[in-house]
Amino acid sequence: MFSVKKFWLPLLSLFCAVSLLTACGQNGSTTASGGAAASSANAAPQFDLKDLNGSDVKLADFKGEKVYIKYWASWCSICLAGMDELNTLAGQDNDFKVISIVAPNFKGEKSEADFKKWFSGLDEKNTTVLLDEGGKYAQQFGVRAYPTSFYVDSSGNLTKTVPGHNDNATIAANFKDIP
Repeated sequence: MFSVKKFWLPLLSLFCAVSLLTACGQNGSTTASGGAAASSANAAPQFDLKDLNGSDVKLADFKGEKVYIKYWASWCSICLAGMDELNTLAGQDNDFKVISIVAPNFKGEKSEADFKKWFSGLDEKNTTVLLDEGGKYAQQFGVRAYPTSFYVDSSGNLTKTVPGHNDNATIAANFKDIP
């Protein structure tokens, strides 16, 4: 006799597992080598944001420097798993700056006040977090999934966009090819 419970329970379990694995999203574009990436040489969106202390930070402040920008969300498990690694990278002496951006009240992110309270409980002393209230610049950057990495060259051009997690070795290797 056919058991509905025996049929639907494994199917439901499979669906839940796939949902968890893709919870933070992927944009689906891949390079020929199989890694998700898109390259361009267009000017990066010139953001003007506040950090967690209320200080203004502009992309233009980094003129002449390479900048790694990571858009992430507090609800994204992949993002959270990479926070310690990002904190380590931000504390190292690299030939590029490291910035992370969160968009309060956009795509399910907490309000600014709730995010600040939540983040203050973390031990991420090296990580610069900028607040893109409502996701204005996230939309200009074309953020479709969290996390997403943006590589900006020393001329202010957005040279590479990579959805998904980038480990520190990959980030450093990507910047070796960026002027």
